[in-house]
Amino acid sequence: MSSYDAASHRRWREQLVAMLPDCQWHTLVLSPRYFRWRIRGNPLTWLNEPCFQEKWDLVIATSMVDLAALKGFHPTLAGVPCLLYMHENQFAFPVSAGQHASVDPQVVNLYSAIAADGVMFNSAWNRDSFVEGVGQFLGKMPDGVPEGLISGLHEKSRIIPVPIEDRLFVGRQQTLDWQCPHLLWNHRWEYDKGPGRLLGLLEELERRRLPFRLSVVGESFRKYPPVFDTIRERFGHRLVHWGFLEGRADYDRLLARADVVLSTALHDFQGLSMLEAMASGCVALAPDRLAYREYVPADNLYASHEADPGREARAAADGLEQLMARQPAPVQPDAWRASELQGHYQDLFESALAGAGRFS
Repeated sequence: MSSYDAASHRRWREQLVAMLPDCQWHTLVLSPRYFRWRIRGNPLTWLNEPCFQEKWDLVIATSMVDLAALKGFHPTLAGVPCLLYMHENQFAFPVSAGQHASVDPQVVNLYSAIAADGVMFNSAWNRDSFVEGVGQFLGKMPDGVPEGLISGLHEKSRIIPVPIEDRLFVGRQQTLDWQCPHLLWNHRWEYDKGPGRLLGLLEELERRRLPFRLSVVGESFRKYPPVFDTIRERFGHRLVHWGFLEGRADYDRLLARADVVLSTALHDFQGLSMLEAMASGCVALAPDRLAYREYVPADNLYASHEADPGREARAAADGLEQLMARQPAPVQPDAWRASELQGHYQDLFESALAGAGRFS
């Protein structure tokens, strides 16, 4: 069940079906729009869904699904092992200035995690920020908080990333250009990915007169932060490519041509775009925070200064200069390969089934 079937959610569930062909799958999905309604209203949307009257061996839901309400509405699910996959968690997800602050999304995450027999996170940072956020949330409550809730959530949690397709792990065909590196920023065009920090970094590189070329790609929407227009206007002379690439083959070719993949993100629960580029032979440069610590080499992490964008821009520029001097070889994230993770997913599902849902 995927109640907000955004690109990464869709990719993950399609990978599961492909990796585990011996299972018979049935999928329920809702389009990724009207976020507040989707995360709160999916049990109502699916209230008369006939498949809930059938008998299932295992239910797998994404983090936007209100699993607790669905199990209450449909008694046939009560005895079925249920696993929750957390692509992200609402306790660590930033709220933009234009959004209405509400605890409802956090409560859906929390109740679903409690209702699930096992909770899978795509990174340790995702799990840790969730558990910490739940603790802070419950700490504000006046009374009635059950003992052992936090430890129970931690106990039934496992880390298993969204896999990276094996086809991306190919030998690099061209030598890295450290004289004038091709920088790739390949993230969703939203505020939490730090486009303003990207602008600050580019301005710092220009001030230092460092040679570079630039590609800015990623999923964009009708409304996006206006800083992207500023970047395009000021750095058009540096651009190799700008904007979303419709064809997957075109995007893969760009990954293979770039030298350094950049992140300026304030929130990234796994970092699929970074992992894809690293698999394709790019050297990563990322802030020392979030899930990046789990796979980006420590020497490729620049100092994190979330409260001081100017200082962080200088740290990122220092990081790039150090890369250009060291000229490190690409490091591919082999542990994130689909072929490596396939057996782990199989084991988790079999464990859930054998233990009446509980991870062994």
